[in-house]
Amino acid sequence: MRKNFSVLSLGLAVIFAVNTPGYAQKKTTVVKKTTTAVAKKVDGDLIPNDPNVKIGKLSNGLTYYIKKNTEPKKRAELYLATRIGSLMEDDNQQGLAHFTEHMAFNGTKDFPKNEMINYLQKAGIRFGADLNAYTSFDHTVYQLPIPTDSSALFKNGFKILANWAGKIIMEGVEIDKERGVIVEEDRERGKNAQDRMSKQLLPLLLKGSRYADRLPIGKIDILNTFTHDKIRNFYKDWYRPNLQAVIAVGDFDVNEVEQLIKANFSGLTNPANPRPRPSYDLPDNKAPLVKIITDPEQQYNVAQIMYKQRGNTTKTAADYKKSIMYNMINSMLGARMQEIMQKENAPFLQGQSGYGAYQGGLVPNINAFQSAAVSKTGATLEKAFTAVLAENERMNKYGFMQSELDVAKKNIAAGNDVRLKEKDKIQSATLVKRYLNNFLTGSIIPSTEVSYELTKKALADISLDQVNALAKTLITKENQIIIVQAPEKEKANLPTEAQLLAALKNAGNNITAYVDNTVDKPLLDKKPVAGKVVAEKKFDKIGVTELTLSNGIKVLLKPTDFKNDQIVFTSFSKGGTSLATDANFKSAEMVSLIPQSGVGAFNPTQLNKLMAGKTGTGGSYVSDLYQGYGGSSTPKDLETAFQMVYTYATNPRKDVELFNKSISDYKVSLENKNSNPESVFSDTVQAVLSSYHKRAMPTTLADLDKISLDEAYNFYKDRFADNSEQTFVIVGNFNIESIKPLLETYIASLPALNKKQNFVDNGINSPKGKVSKTVYKGLEDKAEVQLYIHGDYNYDAQTNIQLNALKAALENKILERLREKESGVYSPRVGLSVAKYPTAHYYFTISFSCATANVEKLIAAALDEVDQIKNNGATVDDISKFKSEEQRQVELSLRDNSFWLNYLTNRLKYGDDLDQILDIKQRLNSVTVETSKATAKKYLNEDNYIRLVLMPQK
Repeated sequence: MRKNFSVLSLGLAVIFAVNTPGYAQKKTTVVKKTTTAVAKKVDGDLIPNDPNVKIGKLSNGLTYYIKKNTEPKKRAELYLATRIGSLMEDDNQQGLAHFTEHMAFNGTKDFPKNEMINYLQKAGIRFGADLNAYTSFDHTVYQLPIPTDSSALFKNGFKILANWAGKIIMEGVEIDKERGVIVEEDRERGKNAQDRMSKQLLPLLLKGSRYADRLPIGKIDILNTFTHDKIRNFYKDWYRPNLQAVIAVGDFDVNEVEQLIKANFSGLTNPANPRPRPSYDLPDNKAPLVKIITDPEQQYNVAQIMYKQRGNTTKTAADYKKSIMYNMINSMLGARMQEIMQKENAPFLQGQSGYGAYQGGLVPNINAFQSAAVSKTGATLEKAFTAVLAENERMNKYGFMQSELDVAKKNIAAGNDVRLKEKDKIQSATLVKRYLNNFLTGSIIPSTEVSYELTKKALADISLDQVNALAKTLITKENQIIIVQAPEKEKANLPTEAQLLAALKNAGNNITAYVDNTVDKPLLDKKPVAGKVVAEKKFDKIGVTELTLSNGIKVLLKPTDFKNDQIVFTSFSKGGTSLATDANFKSAEMVSLIPQSGVGAFNPTQLNKLMAGKTGTGGSYVSDLYQGYGGSSTPKDLETAFQMVYTYATNPRKDVELFNKSISDYKVSLENKNSNPESVFSDTVQAVLSSYHKRAMPTTLADLDKISLDEAYNFYKDRFADNSEQTFVIVGNFNIESIKPLLETYIASLPALNKKQNFVDNGINSPKGKVSKTVYKGLEDKAEVQLYIHGDYNYDAQTNIQLNALKAALENKILERLREKESGVYSPRVGLSVAKYPTAHYYFTISFSCATANVEKLIAAALDEVDQIKNNGATVDDISKFKSEEQRQVELSLRDNSFWLNYLTNRLKYGDDLDQILDIKQRLNSVTVETSKATAKKYLNEDNYIRLVLMPQK
């Protein structure tokens, strides 16, 4: 049930962009004049835009980008981008850029009320998952993935974009209904330690700039009280074609799309006296800025330093080469930090340094070299901070080694080769974001071929001296910002401002040059004794071949052309940690630390260096019911991936130092865990759902003291001593005859004892009957609600499709009721999980966050919707939406390697018919209003009902 314990994600949790659905503009007029803008080379240095992208501009100033792309087939990505965000708001409009985005989904001229969403859902486009939008400081973006195999639907996609661009109605009643939704969005995303600390940090991070006063979410008092004219004026002033772009990428005719853009957008006009669009900057600071913040719910002691720098948009080959050198520096410095973190006496729990956009691209053309350190206690934070600074100074003083640069170059070159080979398989969603960045920031959009040649040339030209010279520019004497975030209880132990500045000044004392600990030997000393393919079976309907190997292993092969340079694989056999005894279960749960420690003679750092430039990777896993292998590769490096599988099976690494470090780090994460309300609530959910079974309870500090490396290692070896019942699934661009010799060498040679194995049902089941539990933890007016309706059932494809249809219908009803009607939540979620083993069981979940005063009202409303769907079934519209969405998703999935990998694996695990996917249309057609009603009555029975609520402490 769990255990991934990276200590934390470093970084400041400041919400700079707000995702939601909603936004629009007013009309504008245009005449038609189109241009195809392609950047020209200047002195052979300016990087040209991809000539296959049609870039034009209407006479009203609206820009457009059009690119034909056939991945995925019969699909297109349509974006409307506006260079307008919260920075353009007047003082009494704070939050209305984001509010406008919401209103785009609440009624336009051609799509009143919620007709737009209904229309698109019936066409198979999912609200939120597909149809969406977001608002940032200086831009707002609407995204509409749409099928192209329906001419009417595709044409209406541009009509929808034009409605967002200039035809939002802004009805007063809809504005007032949306206020509560946005207030709840602020509550859901914030009202926690990160939010409170961020509000203290913003005046420092954005000191002297307009950014500090214009968070996209706005001010709650303004959101609750602004008069309707304020948002209408914002829309009228700023939503205009000379600040907008239409981006269309997909499987269509470029000339037709250009005419659709002209037809839909040429009628939009700019205001007679347009307000100038201002741009804002972030001022420099001569002296270091320092801020120390504590909070009762903060879990870790974190110190950060930022060196702000002016940046430029990449335009030339020289800029491009410089960006690659920055990537190399980040990679090499990151590898050094990882190496330190693997040591038992490491001075920090986590440390990282890197150069990039300041605070994730918060302010255009402001970059920063940023470093962070996490310590066990406040008293050790100064030491941890100093250690990270020392690594920066080691880089600054001694530079990197040629061996490190060689590793970085090999990895970049390997990625460059893959991108070139996949040039005709790039997803439209990837391309549309490149063109979006070009419109918003002026970033280059070279063709794949040009990028490949630029990278190849840069790698040949870049020298160690050049990289080390650039590294020396990262640590600056000005524009320094130091931040400490820590638990309230550590306040008295934290370093002072003077101590932090002294650490910054003295970090380079007594440092020596880095020593490379590369192990110079191959992964395998010699190839294993090969086995044989002894049987072959075809599943022609789905293009799958099954091989049986001489050691008993079965391999299912599905060659595809979905990617030119990708192969993915996984395997499984029964057992997992379910076979551990109660006495050694906690050690067995930590079995993941064995493969995480490297393999054979190589620790993780050494293994990464050995694999430099290789695209093949393989590994092992042990879950609760299964153990097996997995990996991915390009065709040329598949042997490497299989070699890694063989090595993880036959030569696992027992590393005392790494194991002790991992356990020590885990203890730190548990020591402060209970200060975080969501962690406490999550532990409660885990305990309740497992009926407090001892094998499913959250790990405690006492548990960690019982964990034995020897027990974990021996359990790992036992699980992989017999591979005779492993089943491999391999999907991707390979030839069956060509792959057989590799399978015989590395998979047919895996050790096999030919024993019959199974997993054990240890009785970890959810409680029967009605259960209610409320956790009181937290400082803010914020509640979390999770409702479960569950039970045992017969697992089969027909039942599951009916359950999925019911889930989709209930999700629509909960969204309409709790968000649209009650205005009490932002993003309510309805989930369905089903499992066949160890016992077949289903869970329906309804979850949301809300104000504490609304908990009972909203739970009652949610359960009322459950009752209504039990009494009446789903509506015809809801069933139509479900069928369309499912069919569209299946169409996409059938050309995806990962889908087939998971599909085949699950069918094999559950003993299902492998051809099951071919009958999906018939199963979809079997869903009706009556079947949904019958399914709801049977499976939404509240006899087994769990209510879990997190409330602020009393």
